[in-house]
Amino acid sequence: MATADPALPAADLLPVGPKANIAYRIVRLFAVPIMRLAFRIEVHGAENIPKKGGPNYIVIANHLNWPDEFLLLLLFPIEPRLHFLADPTLLVTRKFQWFVVRHSGGYVPVVRSRHGDRRLYEHVDRCLEIGGAIAIFPEGQYGPAEGELVPFHKGFAHFAIKAGVPVVPVGLSGTKDVWFRKTLKVFVGEPIPVAGQDPVRLTELAFGRLRELVPPYVEPPGPKLMRRYLTHLF
Repeated sequence: MATADPALPAADLLPVGPKANIAYRIVRLFAVPIMRLAFRIEVHGAENIPKKGGPNYIVIANHLNWPDEFLLLLLFPIEPRLHFLADPTLLVTRKFQWFVVRHSGGYVPVVRSRHGDRRLYEHVDRCLEIGGAIAIFPEGQYGPAEGELVPFHKGFAHFAIKAGVPVVPVGLSGTKDVWFRKTLKVFVGEPIPVAGQDPVRLTELAFGRLRELVPPYVEPPGPKLMRRYLTHLF
């Protein structure tokens, strides 16, 4: 078991599972209308979003900025519960945000220096085994610019194949720099079945699907109210 960075949370710190707890329901109750008030949200491929209470899955998306997680939480059903894999290094320094995450859950800390962290693999496997859903940004970092992708890590493919769950690709556009009432675009692709795939082939297939979903970016005209503040809000 990896022991680096003992001050950072262990991968299995928070419970996982398909059910949404009360704290998460309360957070979502407030967060969803705030997001819809702050931004215009344009969804393409809504018919590909899994149904509430249905089989679980893994969501993959390109990653540009903080609104990405909120868009996925807003659009995907409350159950099976979506759990994000993310680096906690900055999060734990923000007391209020970390307090909310600690109590609402849906978060699996991924400490980059803990290479081969068996607790991480076992915790994600357990989440999928008991019916929870997983969200991963396979680039492993913020993308360099709108409309561009960097090569994917294969972790999501290993998890999906082992659990036998489909991969739902989601392309995000407009979240790199944000301002009040900007249109954020979400493109949900058809779920990718994992039967007969190996991690390398599935990663390549998913990368190609996501590249097709993410459109060229055109800067919207007009005023950009609160651009600096909202872009760097989290």
